[in-house]
Amino acid sequence: MMLERLGPALALMLVLEGVMPLFSPRTWRAAIRRITDLADGQIRFFGLSSIVAGALLFWLLS
Repeated sequence: MMLERLGPALALMLVLEGVMPLFSPRTWRAAIRRITDLADGQIRFFGLSSIVAGALLFWLLS
């Protein structure tokens, strides 16, 4: 059951990830530059926050 949802979820993630560079490449590039200026701890915090939010959302929707 979970593997049946994983494919479409990954496909949707790729679609959403591609929207910003497609429609606004300059803004996307500037955002990436700002991200590279962050300290490792700040990047890890955002990564952890994303994982927790995604896991919570997955749990709530399943």
